[in-house]
Amino acid sequence: MLVKILKNRIIESRRDEIASDAASSIAEFQAGSLKVQTASEAIQELREYLNNPSAADV
Repeated sequence: MLVKILKNRIIESRRDEIASDAASSIAEFQAGSLKVQTASEAIQELREYLNNPSAADV
């Protein structure tokens, strides 16, 4: 029973973390800090970053 309680607490903690991240992302988007992209554009940007991560910081 203790293991079940601990697992549920971990799950709830993770849910809270995901909700907080989502709220932050929505706020950043509404503030104009994020740009709208198609899935293809996002995948291409990720590929470019993975191929040259140091150039993405520039």
